[in-house]
Amino acid sequence: MEIKFYKPDVTHIPLMQELVKDEVQSGKILLRTEDEMATTIRSYTIVEVDGNMAGFTALHIHSPRLAEVRSLVVSKDFRGLKLGQKLVTACIDEAKHYKLEQVLSLTYEKGFFESCGFHEIEKENIPEHKIWADCIRCKHFPICEEVAMVYDL
Repeated sequence: MEIKFYKPDVTHIPLMQELVKDEVQSGKILLRTEDEMATTIRSYTIVEVDGNMAGFTALHIHSPRLAEVRSLVVSKDFRGLKLGQKLVTACIDEAKHYKLEQVLSLTYEKGFFESCGFHEIEKENIPEHKIWADCIRCKHFPICEEVAMVYDL
């Protein structure tokens, strides 16, 4: 089994949107339009297994101190291979490269992020611009069941 991580280009966007479609429909992941994905394409990392896109995530930098793991998804066909943890590790490594202090995740999967070394924080500690830029677009806003978690670098 060959596992490969790489940065996508804009030609990957349709397949990425297809891969995340079920999670977007369920409300677990925010919809990112083709244009939004294109303008942030440099923030994404794809994992491929034997030539097939198996998952992806993005590291979105909010400030010189804080970044966020976004849009983390692994295809149902490739779960159980620890690809999600490897994608999160890639985000952490990238955040270290940029000399950031913390990596944030808003998630329904608290246990998963704890296994990656994250700890829970109060949502009140999330930067306000995050709430207005993203959360307000969520189908669950303002009644959100997500947990705010951070990884200290």
